Amino acid sequence: MAETAARMTGGGWEMNEKPKKAAGTALPKVVFLDRDGTMNEEVHYLHRPEDVRLIPGTAQAVRMFHEAGFRVVVVTNQAGVARGYYTEADVEALHAYMNRLLMEEGARVDAFYYCPHHPEHGIGAYRTVCRCRKPDTGMFEAAERDLGGRIDRAASFMIGDKLIDAQAGRRFGVRSILVGTGYGAGMRDMQSEEGGAPAYDMYAENLLEAARVICSGGPRSID
Repeated sequence: MAETAARMTGGGWEMNEKPKKAAGTALPKVVFLDRDGTMNEEVHYLHRPEDVRLIPGTAQAVRMFHEAGFRVVVVTNQAGVARGYYTEADVEALHAYMNRLLMEEGARVDAFYYCPHHPEHGIGAYRTVCRCRKPDTGMFEAAERDLGGRIDRAASFMIGDKLIDAQAGRRFGVRSILVGTGYGAGMRDMQSEEGGAPAYDMYAENLLEAARVICSGGPRSID
């Protein structure tokens, strides 16, 4: 039976080897990443490893985050599980494959968190209103618990190609960056046409550009 909690798959603290904060040390800072359209090319209900295509610069960006002292955590909605298009085992296998691709270039994701639910289009217990589906913050909260109970939210970021990514980051209390890959450029244009304050703190053309800004001191403006 499906649970209404975020799932965590492979990375630096798999196999219950979750990092603990030592007394007197600084709180961990985290870069939360959306997956599809941010790290890899958008594929409709991606679940086969052979269909994964990392966006150029992804591995370099992840390396830069680690070199700057960030933990790298993926938070991804995977409603294809709820709809019955693929299984949780498929999601976990794909994440393991993505990390193998990254490690070939000297990078890695510390942990992947995913939401397998959908509030309307789901099979059995997967059809539910949960707290882990973005723009809610359950996946962020799960990562924070696994990182010892607290992270440095003021020094942390959420990067994604959809407004729900930015909204989730803001709800959790971290700065948000919208990237122009995937759906991002279209989202930016749509919000510009609608007017009003952007839902994100900064726009970057891609993940590598976002990494360069973050690692040089963080975003200071929307553009």
